[in-house]
Amino acid sequence: MAAYDGSIGVFDSGVGGISILKGLVRELPHERFVYFGDSANAPYGDKTKEEVQELSRRIVAAMVNNGCKAVVIACNTATSAAAPLLRVTWPQVPIVGVEPALKPATEAPAHDRILVLATRVTLHLDKFQRLARTYGSQSHVISVACSGLADLVETGETDGEAVHAYLERAIGAYRGKVDSVVLGCTHYPFVKKAILDVVGPVPVFDSTQGTARQLHRRLEASGLLAPSDQSGSVIFRSSKNTPEELALYERLYKARL
Repeated sequence: MAAYDGSIGVFDSGVGGISILKGLVRELPHERFVYFGDSANAPYGDKTKEEVQELSRRIVAAMVNNGCKAVVIACNTATSAAAPLLRVTWPQVPIVGVEPALKPATEAPAHDRILVLATRVTLHLDKFQRLARTYGSQSHVISVACSGLADLVETGETDGEAVHAYLERAIGAYRGKVDSVVLGCTHYPFVKKAILDVVGPVPVFDSTQGTARQLHRRLEASGLLAPSDQSGSVIFRSSKNTPEELALYERLYKARL
């Protein structure tokens, strides 16, 4: 039996995908999850498309070879850069990605000005550009590349002085001037409170619910749902394999978002 036989592999460039993992566990409490954070190579948002593809390919190869029945790309950058390649490489494996929750933001009652926060790669690749054209025609979509914000979250910094100072510089000009915020990186839910402290009390949209529902649908359609009497579980793994790093994963998993 392979190491993770029957588990669902979930990966991100680091700790950010833990925000998605929390939603997956709520949606599918009987499943067994293996979370891999590539913290040794974080952040992905400043790498080339080709670099992100190769890192993602290696991670998914290890997951599939070790018996994972499905994979969740819990990273907006990796989804944008690598999801098509991964699905072609492993057509027999349900592979679910994430995308900025622009559609629900444009369907909200107030949607004239939508602030999208994401990495440089996510904002510049075709996937987001298509989303913006499809769902943003009735809204003014303001995109801000937050290079460096994921790095702060990777250190465990989620509501301190450094985070607030960064956000003031990056988005302080939009205080009171937007109707909602879309979090286009899975790291950013961990700093949602700080974001709202800067821009004001507006609705915030992220990928968690949509990703969890899509995974549920894909597993059900493939006959891969865990039995209802199975005990769910979560295993954490990291390319930065230190006790301190894994303790950070556990702490963020238990954090209230």
